[in-house]
Amino acid sequence: MMKQAGVKFKIDYLVLFSSILSGILLILSFPKFGAGFVAWIALIPLIYAIKDSRRLSEGFFLGFIAGITCHIGVLYWITYAVVHYGNLPYYAGISAMMLLALYLSLYIAIFASGCVYFRTKRIPLVFAAPVLWTCLEYAKSHLFTGFPWENLAYSQYLYSPLIQIADITGIYGISFMIVMVNIMIYNLLVTKPVNKMIIKEVIVGCFIILITCTYGFVKIIYMGNSMKHADSIDVAVIQGSIDQNIKWNPQFQKETIDIYKNLSLMKDVSGSSLIIWPETATPFFFQDVDNLHREVVDVAKSSKSWLLFGSPSYAKNGDTLSFLNSAFLLSPDGRITGQYDKVHLVPYGEYVPLRRMFPFISKLVVGVGDFASGTGFFPIYMDHHRLGVLICYEGIFPEAARSYKKAGADLLVNITNDAWYGTTSAPYQHLSMTIFRAVENRLYVVRAANTGISAVIDPTGKIVSRTKLFERTFLRETVKFTNDKTLYMLYGDTFVYVCLLSVIVCILISMRRKGYA
Repeated sequence: MMKQAGVKFKIDYLVLFSSILSGILLILSFPKFGAGFVAWIALIPLIYAIKDSRRLSEGFFLGFIAGITCHIGVLYWITYAVVHYGNLPYYAGISAMMLLALYLSLYIAIFASGCVYFRTKRIPLVFAAPVLWTCLEYAKSHLFTGFPWENLAYSQYLYSPLIQIADITGIYGISFMIVMVNIMIYNLLVTKPVNKMIIKEVIVGCFIILITCTYGFVKIIYMGNSMKHADSIDVAVIQGSIDQNIKWNPQFQKETIDIYKNLSLMKDVSGSSLIIWPETATPFFFQDVDNLHREVVDVAKSSKSWLLFGSPSYAKNGDTLSFLNSAFLLSPDGRITGQYDKVHLVPYGEYVPLRRMFPFISKLVVGVGDFASGTGFFPIYMDHHRLGVLICYEGIFPEAARSYKKAGADLLVNITNDAWYGTTSAPYQHLSMTIFRAVENRLYVVRAANTGISAVIDPTGKIVSRTKLFERTFLRETVKFTNDKTLYMLYGDTFVYVCLLSVIVCILISMRRKGYA
Protein backbone atom coordinates (compact mmCIF):
# COMPACT_ATOMS: atom_id res chain seq x y z
CA MET A 1 0.00 0.00 0.00
CA MET A 2 2.85 2.30 0.84
CA LYS A 3 4.39 1.68 -2.53
CA GLN A 4 1.08 2.14 -4.27
CA ALA A 5 0.46 5.32 -2.32
CA GLY A 6 3.98 6.44 -3.19
CA VAL A 7 3.45 5.75 -6.88
CA LYS A 8 0.12 7.56 -6.81
CA PHE A 9 1.74 10.60 -5.20
CA LYS A 10 4.51 10.57 -7.79
CA ILE A 11 2.03 10.46 -10.67
CA ASP A 12 -0.03 13.32 -9.20
CA TYR A 13 3.11 15.39 -8.70
CA LEU A 14 4.20 14.82 -12.31
CA VAL A 15 0.75 15.74 -13.62
CA LEU A 16 0.70 18.94 -11.58
CA PHE A 17 4.21 19.83 -12.71
CA SER A 18 3.18 19.32 -16.35
CA SER A 19 0.29 21.76 -15.94
CA ILE A 20 2.56 24.36 -14.36
CA LEU A 21 5.14 23.81 -17.11
CA SER A 22 2.53 24.62 -19.75
CA GLY A 23 1.78 27.87 -17.93
CA ILE A 24 5.49 28.75 -17.83
CA LEU A 25 5.93 27.97 -21.53
CA LEU A 26 2.97 30.20 -22.35
CA ILE A 27 4.63 33.03 -20.41
CA LEU A 28 7.82 32.45 -22.41
CA SER A 29 5.87 32.75 -25.66
CA PHE A 30 5.29 36.49 -25.21
CA PRO A 31 7.53 39.57 -24.92
CA LYS A 32 9.56 40.88 -23.32
CA PHE A 33 11.11 37.73 -21.91
CA GLY A 34 9.88 35.14 -24.38
CA ALA A 35 9.95 34.12 -28.05
CA GLY A 36 7.05 33.22 -30.30
CA PHE A 37 8.30 29.76 -31.32
CA VAL A 38 7.74 28.52 -27.74
CA ALA A 39 3.96 28.81 -28.25
CA TRP A 40 4.06 25.90 -30.71
CA ILE A 41 4.97 23.47 -27.90
CA ALA A 42 3.53 25.31 -24.88
CA LEU A 43 0.34 23.24 -24.60
CA ILE A 44 1.99 19.83 -24.92
CA PRO A 45 2.64 19.40 -21.16
CA LEU A 46 -1.01 20.28 -20.39
CA ILE A 47 -2.29 17.73 -22.90
CA TYR A 48 0.06 15.20 -21.32
CA ALA A 49 -1.26 16.09 -17.85
CA ILE A 50 -4.86 15.31 -18.82
CA LYS A 51 -4.13 12.22 -20.92
CA ASP A 52 -5.39 9.82 -18.23
CA SER A 53 -8.16 12.03 -16.87
CA ARG A 54 -11.65 10.54 -16.97
CA ARG A 55 -13.54 13.29 -15.18
CA LEU A 56 -14.14 16.80 -16.50
CA SER A 57 -13.33 18.20 -13.07
CA GLU A 58 -9.79 16.81 -13.31
CA GLY A 59 -9.26 18.49 -16.65
CA PHE A 60 -10.76 21.71 -15.34
CA PHE A 61 -8.42 21.75 -12.32
CA LEU A 62 -5.28 21.02 -14.34
CA GLY A 63 -6.23 23.59 -16.98
CA PHE A 64 -6.87 26.13 -14.26
CA ILE A 65 -3.40 25.51 -12.79
CA ALA A 66 -1.83 26.09 -16.21
CA GLY A 67 -3.96 29.19 -16.70
CA ILE A 68 -3.20 30.83 -13.38
CA THR A 69 0.52 30.19 -13.84
CA CYS A 70 0.41 31.74 -17.30
CA HIS A 71 -1.63 34.80 -16.43
CA ILE A 72 0.34 35.69 -13.32
CA GLY A 73 3.47 35.76 -15.48
CA VAL A 74 1.86 37.68 -18.33
CA LEU A 75 -0.10 40.20 -16.22
CA TYR A 76 2.27 40.84 -13.31
CA TRP A 77 2.62 44.44 -14.49
CA ILE A 78 -0.88 45.21 -13.17
CA THR A 79 0.52 45.02 -9.63
CA TYR A 80 3.29 47.45 -10.59
CA ALA A 81 0.86 49.99 -12.04
CA VAL A 82 -1.61 49.77 -9.14
CA VAL A 83 1.09 50.08 -6.46
CA HIS A 84 3.35 52.70 -8.04
CA TYR A 85 0.75 54.99 -9.61
CA GLY A 86 -2.48 54.00 -7.87
CA ASN A 87 -0.81 54.57 -4.49
CA LEU A 88 -2.35 51.36 -3.16
CA PRO A 89 -0.59 48.84 -0.90
CA TYR A 90 1.06 45.76 -2.41
CA TYR A 91 -1.68 43.44 -1.21
CA ALA A 92 -4.24 45.50 -3.16
CA GLY A 93 -2.10 45.45 -6.29
CA ILE A 94 -1.52 41.72 -6.06
CA SER A 95 -5.22 41.14 -5.37
CA ALA A 96 -6.25 43.15 -8.45
CA MET A 97 -3.88 41.18 -10.64
CA MET A 98 -4.91 37.85 -9.14
CA LEU A 99 -8.63 38.51 -9.62
CA LEU A 100 -8.11 39.12 -13.33
CA ALA A 101 -5.76 36.14 -13.63
CA LEU A 102 -8.28 33.88 -11.89
CA TYR A 103 -11.02 34.95 -14.26
CA LEU A 104 -8.91 34.50 -17.40
CA SER A 105 -7.72 31.10 -16.18
CA LEU A 106 -11.28 29.81 -16.43
CA TYR A 107 -10.99 29.76 -20.22
CA ILE A 108 -7.95 27.47 -20.21
CA ALA A 109 -9.68 25.35 -17.55
CA ILE A 110 -12.74 24.95 -19.79
CA PHE A 111 -10.45 24.14 -22.72
CA ALA A 112 -8.71 21.35 -20.77
CA SER A 113 -11.98 19.86 -19.51
CA GLY A 114 -13.36 20.04 -23.05
CA CYS A 115 -10.33 18.13 -24.30
CA VAL A 116 -10.99 15.45 -21.67
CA TYR A 117 -14.60 15.20 -22.79
CA PHE A 118 -13.84 14.93 -26.50
CA ARG A 119 -11.04 12.42 -25.94
CA THR A 120 -13.25 10.13 -23.88
CA LYS A 121 -15.87 10.36 -26.65
CA ARG A 122 -13.23 9.41 -29.24
CA ILE A 123 -13.36 12.77 -31.04
CA PRO A 124 -9.85 13.46 -32.44
CA LEU A 125 -8.24 16.25 -30.44
CA VAL A 126 -6.23 17.40 -33.45
CA PHE A 127 -9.54 18.80 -34.74
CA ALA A 128 -11.59 19.40 -31.59
CA ALA A 129 -8.93 21.19 -29.53
CA PRO A 130 -8.12 23.99 -32.04
CA VAL A 131 -11.77 24.86 -32.69
CA LEU A 132 -12.57 24.79 -28.97
CA TRP A 133 -9.60 27.04 -28.11
CA THR A 134 -10.53 29.47 -30.87
CA CYS A 135 -14.12 29.81 -29.61
CA LEU A 136 -13.00 30.28 -26.00
CA GLU A 137 -10.42 32.87 -27.02
CA TYR A 138 -13.10 34.77 -28.90
CA ALA A 139 -15.39 34.62 -25.86
CA LYS A 140 -12.60 35.95 -23.62
CA SER A 141 -12.09 38.80 -26.08
CA HIS A 142 -15.74 39.91 -25.93
CA LEU A 143 -17.45 38.91 -22.67
CA PHE A 144 -17.68 41.58 -19.94
CA THR A 145 -16.29 44.27 -22.30
CA GLY A 146 -13.60 41.82 -23.45
CA PHE A 147 -9.94 41.39 -22.59
CA PRO A 148 -8.01 39.99 -25.60
CA TRP A 149 -4.65 40.82 -24.02
CA GLU A 150 -1.98 38.53 -25.49
CA ASN A 151 -4.23 36.02 -27.18
CA LEU A 152 -2.13 33.13 -28.45
CA ALA A 153 -1.71 34.53 -31.96
CA TYR A 154 -0.04 37.69 -30.67
CA SER A 155 3.03 35.64 -29.73
CA GLN A 156 3.84 35.44 -33.46
CA TYR A 157 4.09 39.18 -34.08
CA LEU A 158 7.67 39.01 -35.35
CA TYR A 159 7.04 36.18 -37.84
CA SER A 160 5.84 38.20 -40.83
CA PRO A 161 5.10 35.40 -43.35
CA LEU A 162 3.03 33.50 -40.80
CA ILE A 163 0.80 36.37 -39.68
CA GLN A 164 -0.30 37.57 -43.13
CA ILE A 165 -3.24 35.14 -42.94
CA ALA A 166 -4.76 37.57 -40.42
CA ASP A 167 -6.20 39.57 -43.33
CA ILE A 168 -8.49 36.56 -43.91
CA THR A 169 -9.08 34.86 -40.55
CA GLY A 170 -8.08 37.60 -38.13
CA ILE A 171 -5.85 36.57 -35.25
CA TYR A 172 -7.99 33.51 -34.54
CA GLY A 173 -6.75 31.56 -37.56
CA ILE A 174 -3.22 31.84 -36.19
CA SER A 175 -4.29 30.72 -32.72
CA PHE A 176 -6.04 27.76 -34.36
CA MET A 177 -2.85 26.68 -36.12
CA ILE A 178 -0.72 26.95 -32.99
CA VAL A 179 -3.07 24.70 -30.99
CA MET A 180 -3.34 22.24 -33.89
CA VAL A 181 0.45 21.93 -34.12
CA ASN A 182 0.71 21.42 -30.35
CA ILE A 183 -1.70 18.49 -30.57
CA MET A 184 0.06 17.00 -33.59
CA ILE A 185 3.47 17.12 -31.92
CA TYR A 186 1.99 15.58 -28.76
CA ASN A 187 0.41 12.73 -30.76
CA LEU A 188 3.66 12.17 -32.60
CA LEU A 189 5.60 11.95 -29.32
CA VAL A 190 3.29 9.67 -27.33
CA THR A 191 1.87 7.35 -29.98
CA LYS A 192 4.05 4.25 -30.25
CA PRO A 193 4.29 2.91 -32.82
CA VAL A 194 3.37 5.84 -35.05
CA ASN A 195 0.29 4.80 -37.03
CA LYS A 196 -1.08 5.93 -40.36
CA MET A 197 -3.53 8.34 -38.73
CA ILE A 198 -0.71 10.24 -37.01
CA ILE A 199 1.26 10.39 -40.25
CA LYS A 200 -1.81 11.81 -42.02
CA GLU A 201 -2.22 14.40 -39.28
CA VAL A 202 1.39 15.53 -39.67
CA ILE A 203 1.09 15.73 -43.45
CA VAL A 204 -2.12 17.78 -43.24
CA GLY A 205 -0.61 20.05 -40.58
CA CYS A 206 2.58 20.64 -42.57
CA PHE A 207 0.47 21.37 -45.65
CA ILE A 208 -1.58 23.99 -43.76
CA ILE A 209 1.57 25.68 -42.43
CA LEU A 210 3.16 25.57 -45.89
CA ILE A 211 0.09 27.12 -47.53
CA THR A 212 -0.07 29.79 -44.81
CA CYS A 213 3.57 30.77 -45.17
CA THR A 214 3.41 30.69 -48.96
CA TYR A 215 0.40 32.99 -48.83
CA GLY A 216 2.37 35.21 -46.46
CA PHE A 217 5.40 35.53 -48.74
CA VAL A 218 3.20 36.22 -51.77
CA LYS A 219 1.20 38.83 -49.85
CA ILE A 220 4.33 40.60 -48.62
CA ILE A 221 5.60 40.87 -52.19
CA TYR A 222 2.18 42.02 -53.41
CA MET A 223 1.90 44.72 -50.75
CA GLY A 224 5.42 45.91 -51.52
CA ASN A 225 4.51 46.41 -55.16
CA SER A 226 1.16 47.96 -54.27
CA MET A 227 2.73 50.54 -51.97
CA LYS A 228 5.21 51.73 -54.61
CA HIS A 229 2.50 53.79 -56.29
CA ALA A 230 0.51 54.81 -53.18
CA ASP A 231 0.18 58.39 -51.93
CA SER A 232 2.56 59.17 -49.09
CA ILE A 233 3.30 61.76 -46.43
CA ASP A 234 6.04 62.34 -43.87
CA VAL A 235 4.88 61.68 -40.32
CA ALA A 236 6.69 62.71 -37.15
CA VAL A 237 5.97 60.90 -33.87
CA ILE A 238 6.90 62.82 -30.73
CA GLN A 239 7.79 60.85 -27.61
CA GLY A 240 7.89 63.34 -24.73
CA SER A 241 8.66 60.77 -22.02
CA ILE A 242 6.82 62.70 -19.32
CA ASP A 243 7.07 61.13 -15.86
CA GLN A 244 3.65 59.88 -14.75
CA ASN A 245 4.24 61.23 -11.25
CA ILE A 246 4.36 64.84 -12.50
CA LYS A 247 2.17 64.55 -15.60
CA TRP A 248 -0.96 65.94 -13.94
CA ASN A 249 0.76 68.41 -11.66
CA PRO A 250 -0.42 71.92 -12.70
CA GLN A 251 3.05 73.29 -11.99
CA PHE A 252 4.49 71.19 -14.81
CA GLN A 253 1.83 71.89 -17.47
CA LYS A 254 3.87 74.60 -19.19
CA GLU A 255 7.03 72.51 -18.99
CA THR A 256 5.24 69.54 -20.58
CA ILE A 257 4.00 71.63 -23.51
CA ASP A 258 7.46 73.14 -23.96
CA ILE A 259 8.95 69.64 -24.26
CA TYR A 260 6.50 68.66 -26.99
CA LYS A 261 6.82 72.04 -28.69
CA ASN A 262 10.62 71.99 -28.79
CA LEU A 263 10.71 68.44 -30.18
CA SER A 264 8.04 69.29 -32.78
CA LEU A 265 9.88 72.36 -34.03
CA MET A 266 13.27 70.70 -34.37
CA LYS A 267 14.83 70.96 -37.83
CA ASP A 268 14.52 67.23 -38.51
CA VAL A 269 10.83 67.24 -37.54
CA SER A 270 9.55 70.55 -38.86
CA GLY A 271 8.17 70.18 -42.35
CA SER A 272 6.47 66.84 -41.70
CA SER A 273 2.95 66.71 -43.06
CA LEU A 274 1.59 65.25 -39.81
CA ILE A 275 2.95 65.51 -36.26
CA ILE A 276 1.55 63.13 -33.65
CA TRP A 277 1.68 63.50 -29.88
CA PRO A 278 0.61 60.71 -27.47
CA GLU A 279 -2.54 60.14 -25.43
CA THR A 280 -3.31 63.03 -23.01
CA ALA A 281 -0.16 64.80 -24.21
CA THR A 282 -1.82 68.03 -23.08
CA PRO A 283 -2.50 67.55 -19.33
CA PHE A 284 -5.30 70.12 -19.35
CA PHE A 285 -8.59 70.74 -21.17
CA PHE A 286 -7.42 71.87 -24.59
CA GLN A 287 -10.93 72.94 -25.54
CA ASP A 288 -10.64 75.81 -23.04
CA VAL A 289 -9.03 78.69 -24.90
CA ASP A 290 -6.21 79.97 -22.69
CA ASN A 291 -2.45 80.47 -22.93
CA LEU A 292 -1.73 76.75 -22.93
CA HIS A 293 -4.29 76.22 -25.69
CA ARG A 294 -2.60 78.94 -27.74
CA GLU A 295 0.81 77.35 -27.19
CA VAL A 296 -0.41 74.10 -28.79
CA VAL A 297 -2.07 75.91 -31.69
CA ASP A 298 1.19 77.78 -32.27
CA VAL A 299 2.99 74.44 -32.83
CA ALA A 300 0.72 73.63 -35.78
CA LYS A 301 1.12 77.12 -37.21
CA SER A 302 4.89 77.33 -36.74
CA SER A 303 5.56 73.86 -38.13
CA LYS A 304 2.99 74.30 -40.90
CA SER A 305 1.91 70.73 -40.18
CA TRP A 306 -1.20 68.89 -39.17
CA LEU A 307 -1.04 68.15 -35.44
CA LEU A 308 -2.81 65.19 -33.80
CA PHE A 309 -2.67 64.88 -30.02
CA GLY A 310 -4.50 63.49 -27.01
CA SER A 311 -6.26 65.60 -24.41
CA PRO A 312 -8.94 65.19 -21.76
CA SER A 313 -12.16 66.94 -22.70
CA TYR A 314 -15.67 67.43 -21.37
CA ALA A 315 -19.20 67.79 -22.67
CA LYS A 316 -22.13 69.55 -21.03
CA ASN A 317 -25.70 68.30 -21.31
CA GLY A 318 -27.83 70.59 -19.19
CA ASP A 319 -26.51 70.27 -15.65
CA THR A 320 -24.62 67.06 -16.47
CA LEU A 321 -20.88 67.24 -17.11
CA SER A 322 -19.25 64.26 -18.85
CA PHE A 323 -15.49 63.77 -19.11
CA LEU A 324 -13.92 62.21 -22.21
CA ASN A 325 -10.55 60.86 -23.29
CA SER A 326 -10.13 62.57 -26.64
CA ALA A 327 -7.88 63.20 -29.62
CA PHE A 328 -7.86 66.52 -31.47
CA LEU A 329 -6.60 67.28 -34.98
CA LEU A 330 -5.35 70.77 -35.82
CA SER A 331 -4.82 71.97 -39.38
CA PRO A 332 -1.58 73.78 -40.35
CA ASP A 333 -3.37 77.08 -39.78
CA GLY A 334 -4.31 76.08 -36.22
CA ARG A 335 -7.99 75.23 -36.69
CA ILE A 336 -9.58 72.26 -34.89
CA THR A 337 -10.74 70.10 -37.79
CA GLY A 338 -11.55 66.91 -35.92
CA GLN A 339 -12.12 65.33 -32.53
CA TYR A 340 -12.38 61.66 -31.61
CA ASP A 341 -13.65 60.54 -28.19
CA LYS A 342 -12.44 57.18 -26.90
CA VAL A 343 -15.11 54.48 -27.22
CA HIS A 344 -13.62 51.41 -25.52
CA LEU A 345 -12.78 52.55 -22.00
CA VAL A 346 -10.52 50.68 -19.59
CA PRO A 347 -12.62 49.01 -16.86
CA TYR A 348 -11.55 50.07 -13.36
CA GLY A 349 -9.18 52.53 -15.00
CA GLU A 350 -11.51 54.95 -16.80
CA TYR A 351 -14.84 53.74 -15.45
CA VAL A 352 -16.19 51.36 -12.82
CA PRO A 353 -18.43 48.56 -14.18
CA LEU A 354 -21.35 47.36 -12.05
CA ARG A 355 -21.11 50.38 -9.73
CA ARG A 356 -24.90 50.63 -9.38
CA MET A 357 -25.44 46.90 -8.98
CA PHE A 358 -22.62 46.49 -6.44
CA PRO A 359 -22.11 49.83 -4.62
CA PHE A 360 -19.30 48.39 -2.45
CA ILE A 361 -17.06 48.24 -5.57
CA SER A 362 -16.68 52.03 -5.39
CA LYS A 363 -14.94 51.70 -2.04
CA LEU A 364 -12.43 49.29 -3.54
CA VAL A 365 -11.49 51.58 -6.43
CA VAL A 366 -11.40 55.03 -4.88
CA GLY A 367 -9.87 57.53 -7.29
CA VAL A 368 -10.97 55.79 -10.48
CA GLY A 369 -12.70 58.32 -12.69
CA ASP A 370 -15.88 57.69 -14.62
CA PHE A 371 -15.28 58.80 -18.19
CA ALA A 372 -18.02 58.84 -20.77
CA SER A 373 -17.67 56.68 -23.86
CA GLY A 374 -17.52 58.12 -27.36
CA THR A 375 -20.32 57.50 -29.83
CA GLY A 376 -18.40 55.40 -32.35
CA PHE A 377 -15.27 54.79 -34.40
CA PHE A 378 -15.54 57.66 -36.85
CA PRO A 379 -12.43 58.67 -38.85
CA ILE A 380 -11.01 62.18 -38.61
CA TYR A 381 -10.56 63.95 -41.94
CA MET A 382 -7.15 65.34 -42.90
CA ASP A 383 -7.74 66.95 -46.27
CA HIS A 384 -8.87 64.03 -48.45
CA HIS A 385 -7.42 61.38 -46.16
CA ARG A 386 -9.12 59.76 -43.17
CA LEU A 387 -7.36 58.91 -39.92
CA GLY A 388 -8.60 56.14 -37.65
CA VAL A 389 -7.54 57.00 -34.09
CA LEU A 390 -7.16 54.24 -31.50
CA ILE A 391 -6.59 55.58 -28.00
CA CYS A 392 -4.55 53.43 -25.61
CA TYR A 393 -5.71 49.84 -25.42
CA GLU A 394 -8.30 50.27 -28.18
CA GLY A 395 -5.39 49.09 -30.32
CA ILE A 396 -5.76 45.53 -29.00
CA PHE A 397 -9.35 45.21 -30.27
CA PRO A 398 -9.57 44.04 -33.92
CA GLU A 399 -13.16 45.24 -34.29
CA ALA A 400 -12.16 48.86 -33.56
CA ALA A 401 -9.60 49.05 -36.36
CA ARG A 402 -11.92 47.10 -38.66
CA SER A 403 -14.70 49.64 -38.04
CA TYR A 404 -12.34 52.41 -39.12
CA LYS A 405 -11.31 50.52 -42.25
CA LYS A 406 -14.95 49.95 -43.21
CA ALA A 407 -15.56 53.68 -42.71
CA GLY A 408 -12.81 54.50 -45.22
CA ALA A 409 -9.80 55.18 -42.98
CA ASP A 410 -6.52 54.96 -44.89
CA LEU A 411 -4.18 55.41 -41.90
CA LEU A 412 -4.45 54.10 -38.34
CA VAL A 413 -2.98 56.09 -35.45
CA ASN A 414 -2.57 54.61 -31.98
CA ILE A 415 -1.87 57.17 -29.26
CA THR A 416 -1.17 55.82 -25.80
CA ASN A 417 0.42 56.52 -22.44
CA ASP A 418 2.26 53.39 -21.31
CA ALA A 419 4.13 55.23 -18.57
CA TRP A 420 1.90 53.39 -16.09
CA TYR A 421 3.75 50.17 -16.81
CA GLY A 422 7.33 51.30 -16.20
CA THR A 423 9.88 48.94 -17.73
CA THR A 424 7.69 45.84 -17.27
CA SER A 425 6.58 43.58 -20.12
CA ALA A 426 3.38 45.57 -20.74
CA PRO A 427 4.73 48.14 -23.26
CA TYR A 428 6.28 45.33 -25.31
CA GLN A 429 3.10 43.26 -25.13
CA HIS A 430 0.99 46.28 -26.10
CA LEU A 431 3.10 46.89 -29.20
CA SER A 432 2.96 43.21 -30.23
CA MET A 433 -0.83 43.32 -30.43
CA THR A 434 -1.02 46.62 -32.32
CA ILE A 435 0.99 45.12 -35.18
CA PHE A 436 -1.92 42.85 -36.15
CA ARG A 437 -4.22 45.81 -36.79
CA ALA A 438 -1.95 46.75 -39.71
CA VAL A 439 -2.09 43.26 -41.24
CA GLU A 440 -5.84 42.73 -40.75
CA ASN A 441 -6.67 45.97 -42.56
CA ARG A 442 -3.60 46.46 -44.77
CA LEU A 443 -2.96 49.93 -43.40
CA TYR A 444 0.03 51.71 -41.95
CA VAL A 445 -0.18 52.08 -38.18
CA VAL A 446 1.60 54.97 -36.50
CA ARG A 447 1.99 54.57 -32.75
CA ALA A 448 2.79 57.48 -30.43
CA ALA A 449 3.47 56.49 -26.80
CA ASN A 450 4.37 58.94 -24.05
CA THR A 451 7.31 56.91 -22.71
CA GLY A 452 7.46 54.35 -25.52
CA ILE A 453 7.36 52.15 -27.35
CA SER A 454 6.49 54.44 -30.27
CA ALA A 455 6.63 52.84 -33.71
CA VAL A 456 5.72 52.98 -37.37
CA ILE A 457 4.30 49.71 -38.73
CA ASP A 458 3.70 48.99 -42.40
CA PRO A 459 0.68 47.05 -43.81
CA THR A 460 2.55 43.72 -43.62
CA GLY A 461 3.13 44.12 -39.89
CA LYS A 462 6.81 45.02 -40.28
CA ILE A 463 8.10 47.49 -37.69
CA VAL A 464 9.67 50.15 -39.89
CA SER A 465 11.11 52.04 -36.93
CA ARG A 466 10.65 52.17 -33.17
CA THR A 467 11.87 54.01 -30.11
CA LYS A 468 13.27 52.72 -26.86
CA LEU A 469 11.47 53.00 -23.54
CA PHE A 470 11.82 56.20 -21.52
CA GLU A 471 13.77 58.22 -24.04
CA ARG A 472 12.78 61.73 -25.09
CA THR A 473 12.92 61.52 -28.84
CA PHE A 474 11.02 61.45 -32.12
CA LEU A 475 10.51 59.28 -35.18
CA ARG A 476 10.15 60.62 -38.69
CA GLU A 477 9.04 58.23 -41.39
CA THR A 478 7.24 58.21 -44.71
CA VAL A 479 3.89 56.43 -44.52
CA LYS A 480 1.69 55.47 -47.42
CA PHE A 481 -2.06 55.41 -47.83
CA THR A 482 -3.54 52.14 -49.07
CA ASN A 483 -7.10 51.23 -49.96
CA ASP A 484 -6.77 47.45 -50.34
CA LYS A 485 -9.89 45.69 -49.08
CA THR A 486 -9.32 42.55 -47.02
CA LEU A 487 -11.57 39.57 -46.44
CA TYR A 488 -11.31 40.22 -42.71
CA MET A 489 -12.52 43.77 -43.22
CA LEU A 490 -15.45 42.55 -45.33
CA TYR A 491 -16.53 39.50 -43.34
CA GLY A 492 -15.02 39.93 -39.87
CA ASP A 493 -14.71 36.89 -37.63
CA THR A 494 -16.38 34.39 -39.97
CA PHE A 495 -13.56 31.95 -39.19
CA VAL A 496 -14.63 31.94 -35.54
CA TYR A 497 -18.23 31.21 -36.50
CA VAL A 498 -17.04 28.22 -38.54
CA CYS A 499 -15.12 27.03 -35.46
CA LEU A 500 -18.22 27.47 -33.31
CA LEU A 501 -20.25 25.40 -35.75
CA SER A 502 -17.49 22.77 -35.66
CA VAL A 503 -17.63 22.62 -31.86
CA ILE A 504 -21.39 22.09 -32.03
CA VAL A 505 -20.90 19.28 -34.56
CA CYS A 506 -18.29 17.66 -32.29
CA ILE A 507 -20.72 17.83 -29.36
CA LEU A 508 -23.56 16.34 -31.41
CA ILE A 509 -21.34 13.48 -32.59
CA SER A 510 -20.06 12.88 -29.05
CA MET A 511 -23.62 12.63 -27.71
CA ARG A 512 -24.18 9.63 -30.00
CA ARG A 513 -21.01 7.90 -28.88
CA LYS A 514 -20.37 6.05 -25.67
CA GLY A 515 -17.37 7.12 -23.66
CA TYR A 516 -14.64 4.74 -22.59
CA ALA A 517 -13.20 4.12 -19.16
